[in-house]
Amino acid sequence: MSDRTAARAFDSVTEADLRERFERTDYVADDRTVTTVSLALQLGQPLLVEGPPGSGKTELGKTLAAGFDTELIRLQCYEGLTAENALYEWNYTKQLLAVQGEEGSVAGRSGSPSDGSRGSSVFGEEYLLERPLLRALRTDGDRPPVLLIDEIDRADEAFEAFLLEVLSDFQVSIPEYGTVSADRPPIVVLTSNRTRGLSDALKRRCLYLHVEPPSFETEHEIVRRKVPELDAAVAAEVCGVVAALREESFLKQPGVAETLDWARAVARLRHEESDEPLSTDEIERTIGCLLKEAEDVSRVDAELLDRLHDAAANAADGIE
Repeated sequence: MSDRTAARAFDSVTEADLRERFERTDYVADDRTVTTVSLALQLGQPLLVEGPPGSGKTELGKTLAAGFDTELIRLQCYEGLTAENALYEWNYTKQLLAVQGEEGSVAGRSGSPSDGSRGSSVFGEEYLLERPLLRALRTDGDRPPVLLIDEIDRADEAFEAFLLEVLSDFQVSIPEYGTVSADRPPIVVLTSNRTRGLSDALKRRCLYLHVEPPSFETEHEIVRRKVPELDAAVAAEVCGVVAALREESFLKQPGVAETLDWARAVARLRHEESDEPLSTDEIERTIGCLLKEAEDVSRVDAELLDRLHDAAANAADGIE
């Protein structure tokens, strides 16, 4: 692994400083998360965040960008993603016009090095279109950006292998152009829903953070911060219902993202701040905010609704 000490921009970030930035952006993080993220920043290493969908992995990358007032560059992974899709593309139309106009007939005209590593002039700077990875490595802002490589487990193993050079040396090799190295390496956050196992080589290059759905107390604090228009007791009821749903054997358990969606829906349906307890009918009509599988929704019968209503009442009593 290359020596990145001189290029690190966040090696003086303390846990206290990071916690303060999380507070300012209303991101609720436990001590383990704060320590792991702080170490990733200080050591200049990528951070791999794994956990179930909706547990706040992507939000962590967004929060770091907002907290450090820097650009967020997001690469959303998917099956079939190639290095070219993520790294660069040539402006083929402009290249064709250059060749037809004999503008690209002389090698080296666009400033290519004498060793020919960048090929002909139609493979020069003005023909290169940046994609997220190249953009993150070539940024020239005051602060390095946050590079969020989201759902890396959706990409195939070949793309994962391609990323190793980026994660270890913060550089990439473009055959027609040469090697591009970051003068100021970005903050790199990779997320994974664990739909498949990741390679040891990738994990070895990262610090690791596993996140689970939060405790009732933590989730209540998240809802209070993110949906302040919702009454505190009703917010507790929302979290109580979600906690009860997570004890059921559904195909897809609701995550924090679904909790926030539901909290906002409840607040919107009430039109104004209201401290009226959640009703069984209200829970049933809005269950689509929490459950996203038809089989799960079909299991919500009168008996389960009564249990959810009881869980909501108990949660509200618990904060009084």
